[in-house]
Amino acid sequence: MPDRFRIEDAVQADIPAMVRLLNELFTIEQDFQPDESRQVAGLSMLLQTPGQAVIKVARIDNGEAIGMVSAQLVISSAQGTPSAWIEDMVISLPYRSKGLGRLLLESALAWARERGASRAQLLVDLDNEPALGYYERLGWQTSRMGMRRILL
Repeated sequence: MPDRFRIEDAVQADIPAMVRLLNELFTIEQDFQPDESRQVAGLSMLLQTPGQAVIKVARIDNGEAIGMVSAQLVISSAQGTPSAWIEDMVISLPYRSKGLGRLLLESALAWARERGASRAQLLVDLDNEPALGYYERLGWQTSRMGMRRILL
């Protein structure tokens, strides 16, 4: 990977770039719709819970965030340890296929391991064949568990 990219923890000033990235992601995911005010609120909450959540960003030389992934800790009664929920994995289209996604995921997983997590899980749109293949190539296993949701 060219050394013009770096992986760092996101900061408040990254929110506009991360909202643009989420817009790219949510336009291809059927379960979510871009909504700037909601994305700003969610990203702000994640940034305000250090130790429990992190957003990792991939930056180019000028400091612009061109990729992101978030991780949050939950307690797994099955594992008896924290478990990491991985979300919002997206690389801006012009920067894809350069290894940035793998680096972002590795950084988020390292953060989770440092906090005692023994498992990580993520959700992937079942119609997003490129993402399904990508995670499989990285060693993510398909679970027999299915997600259900209810809006509160």
